[in-house]
Amino acid sequence: MSLPTKVLVANRGEIAVRVIRGCHELDIKTVAVFSEADRNALHVRIAGEARCIGTAPSSESYLQGDRIIAVALELGVDAIHPGYGFLSENAGFARKVQAAGLIWVGPPPDAIDAMGSKTESRARMRAAGVPVVPGTVEPLRNEAEAVRVAAGIGYPVMLKASAGGGGKGMREVSGPEGLLSALAAARSEARSSFGDDAVYIEKRVVDPRHVEVQILADAHGTCVHLFERDCSIQRRNQKVVEETPCPVLPQATREAMTAVAVQAAQAVGYQGAGTCEFLYDPAHDSFYFLEMNTRLQVEHPITEAVTGIDLVQAQLRIAGGEPLWFAQADLVQRGHAIECRVYAEDAADNWAPSPGRITGYREPGGPWVRVDSGVYPGSEVPIYYDPMVAKLIVWGHNREDCIRRTRRALREYRVRGIRTPIPFFRALMRDPDFLSGVYHTGFLDAERMARLTDHAGNDEVATLAAAIAALERDHETRRFSHADGPALDRWKWSLR
Repeated sequence: MSLPTKVLVANRGEIAVRVIRGCHELDIKTVAVFSEADRNALHVRIAGEARCIGTAPSSESYLQGDRIIAVALELGVDAIHPGYGFLSENAGFARKVQAAGLIWVGPPPDAIDAMGSKTESRARMRAAGVPVVPGTVEPLRNEAEAVRVAAGIGYPVMLKASAGGGGKGMREVSGPEGLLSALAAARSEARSSFGDDAVYIEKRVVDPRHVEVQILADAHGTCVHLFERDCSIQRRNQKVVEETPCPVLPQATREAMTAVAVQAAQAVGYQGAGTCEFLYDPAHDSFYFLEMNTRLQVEHPITEAVTGIDLVQAQLRIAGGEPLWFAQADLVQRGHAIECRVYAEDAADNWAPSPGRITGYREPGGPWVRVDSGVYPGSEVPIYYDPMVAKLIVWGHNREDCIRRTRRALREYRVRGIRTPIPFFRALMRDPDFLSGVYHTGFLDAERMARLTDHAGNDEVATLAAAIAALERDHETRRFSHADGPALDRWKWSLR
C-alpha cells in the first residue's frame, strides 16, 4: 500500500489544476495532457510535464483514451486521475488503464457499470430497498410504451437519458400532447451527447430540492458519508450555485438520506469518492434516489470546507490501497459553505456562451474565500468545451455569515473580455427567497431570471460608475501631484 508516484491528469480546466495541486501537496509528480486549443492553459503550465494529445475537439483529444494511456506509459506514469467529465465515468477506459498496469484513481469498473447507467442503477437500488422515483427501470422500447407508462404514473413526467448527465437528454412533459415530440428530442440529444439514445421515464416530483450526499469508501470495507449538499439552484437542469448544509433538511431526514447513500455505495462494492443524488420533497419530507455519480463532483470543495477533508488527496490515498484514516463518528459539519460556478456565459442573455480571451482577471481573497480556477489574464476560453472557468467557494460560521462573505467576494471578483454570471450571483445573494432558504429546482424561472439579471445590470452600472469615479480621483491626484511637486512629496513622506 503506497501512494502513486507520478499521476497523469486526464482532464483540463479548473479540475485539472485542482488535481495537480493535490498531487503536488503529496509530493506526487504530475503529467498534464492538452489539446491544441489548450496549449497555453493553466493546467499545462503548473504540471511537471505536459503532452499534446490531439486537436481541439474533445473527440480528438480528451476522449482519446488509448492515446492518453500511451502517453502515461511513455512518461513512466503509474496512475491516471480522470477528474470529472470526459472519461471519468467510462468503465471501458478504467479497465484499459488497469490492464496497462496503471492505477485507476476512481471506483472499480464494475461499480461504474452498475451506477453509470441510470436505469441499471435504479434497478439495483430498488432491489436493495433504496427509495426511487416511480418510473421505468429499463429504457423505453418504443413510443407506445412511453404513452402507457406516462399514463400509469401520471403527469407531469420526466424523460431522461440513461447514460446522461449535466441536463443533457432530459425533457419535462406536462401532458400527453407533448410526450412523443419530447421523447424524440431527448433521444436525439442523448445520441449526440453520449452516443446512446436510451431514454427512461419517471414521475416528476413537483418543486423538489436536489440534494446529494458525498461518500468515501476504501478497499477494506469501510464506507462513510461526508454529509449533504443542496444543488437546487439550476438553469436548464445544470447546477449554478450549491450550498452545504441544505438549509431546509430536518436532522432526522439528513440521517436517513446519508445512511441510504452509504447503503447504495456498499450495494455495488464502491471504492473511492462518489456522490448519491436525491430528489427531496419538503412538502412531504420524503426523498428519492436519482443516480450515483461515480467520480468527483464539481461542487466537492464546499464539502471540503465544512468537513476539513481533502477529497482529491483522499482519492489518491484510497487508490494507493490505504484504509480510511477516520471513522464516521470523526466527521462533523462545521459552518456553512457556498459555491458559485463562474461560467463563460451571459446570464442576462439566456446564458449565451461567451468564449474568448480573458483580458483582465482578479480573484477575490481574504479569510475563508477560495477560488478554483483554470484561467489567468490573457488566457483563452475555447468554444469546444464546458464553459465553466472557475468556482468561487466561500465558508462562514453560519449561512448568514457565509452569504455576507460571498457578497463581498463577488464584489471583488473581476473578469474582463468575456461575460460571466458574476453580476447575476451578486443579485441572487440579495434575493429574499434565496435568503430565506426556501427554493427548489425550478427557482430560476423566466420571471425570476428577468428580475435578477435586471438587478445585475443595475449593479454593473453602479460598479462602472464607481470605477469611473475612482479613475477621475486618480487623475485629479496625479494633476495635483504634478502641480505641487516637492511640497507634496514632503507631505507624503511625513505620513510614513
